[in-house]
Amino acid sequence: MIIKPIGERVLIKVVKQAEKTDSGIYLPESAKEEKKEGVVVAVGTFDDGRELPVKKGDHVIYGGYRSDEVDVDGELHVFIDFKDLLAVIEK
Repeated sequence: MIIKPIGERVLIKVVKQAEKTDSGIYLPESAKEEKKEGVVVAVGTFDDGRELPVKKGDHVIYGGYRSDEVDVDGELHVFIDFKDLLAVIEK
């Protein structure tokens, strides 16, 4: 399935947060919800047709209170507004 976001939106595959630390301590739900990370799957464009400065495969941190969730091939994805992207994680 090919999904192309319309406008200044980005489709992100949500990265599941760890349920416990490396030392084996289980994290409470409140600690897991703070960090929103994902991998860019598809990118829309600015209103004038220019490309957004993220690309497919970028690992990102995003914020915002609004996102539209969609199930793609059994995995959680979210559509977010470009303005809600906080950072690209570089390795």
